[in-house]
Amino acid sequence: MLFSGTDGPGVLANAPAAGDVVLVTGAAGGVGAAVVEAVRAAGGRVVAEDISAGLEARHRGDDDVHVITGDVADPGTAEAAVAAALERFGRLDALVNVAARFHSAPLEDIGAEDWDALMATNIRGVHLHVRAAVAALAERRGAIVNVASISGLVGLPAQMAYSATKGAVVQMTRAAAVELAPRGIRVNAVAPGAIATGFMDEALAGDPDPEATWRAIAVGHPLGRIATPEQVAAPIAFLLSAGAGAITGAVLTVDGGYTAQ
Repeated sequence: MLFSGTDGPGVLANAPAAGDVVLVTGAAGGVGAAVVEAVRAAGGRVVAEDISAGLEARHRGDDDVHVITGDVADPGTAEAAVAAALERFGRLDALVNVAARFHSAPLEDIGAEDWDALMATNIRGVHLHVRAAVAALAERRGAIVNVASISGLVGLPAQMAYSATKGAVVQMTRAAAVELAPRGIRVNAVAPGAIATGFMDEALAGDPDPEATWRAIAVGHPLGRIATPEQVAAPIAFLLSAGAGAITGAVLTVDGGYTAQ
């Protein structure tokens, strides 16, 4: 079994096993979609959840992807997604919390509504899905991967609210890893730097010279380039795999060396 930790010496894997069932939130976005594809490429099955209504069309005809449309901050969405995994596929092996909002503004311009919206999606959404999935994951000795950010590890200007949410995700990951280890559930996080997704395009909306800003962001990463969604999805898939069977409570930076500076 993929997440049991009972694989013999020398058994390595870097992706979920065929047949495993993975719940992915934020599945319509760049990283979420890439995680869905990585799981499907390995022969896994997916409950793909997003607030966007466009997922149904994207996965139409694929019986191994079940789509849930809803807000991650709504307890009913998390409960429905876990129930769908059990009813449709008979099990739940892993949870990947990708869904998030981004907000950039000087701290004195962060309004109460902005703050509450970020906290609801980025923190409440993670908690609700972990809570809803624990019982099913314990039966499979499963795994959870939360998507944090370098913003949760270092100080960045104009990101106080966003950084607060991602710092919370880091600590939620560590606390859950310790609490859930006796039940056989591993909990880890990835902390990406800049990623070439619509998420970043939204963040740069209104920028007078977005291409120059993209170049400046890339130069700020020692590797001199911005990650693709697939380059973030690959370490997530590894953390779900048997090869990561001894890893829990870790925060894996996927940031081109940004936090090593």
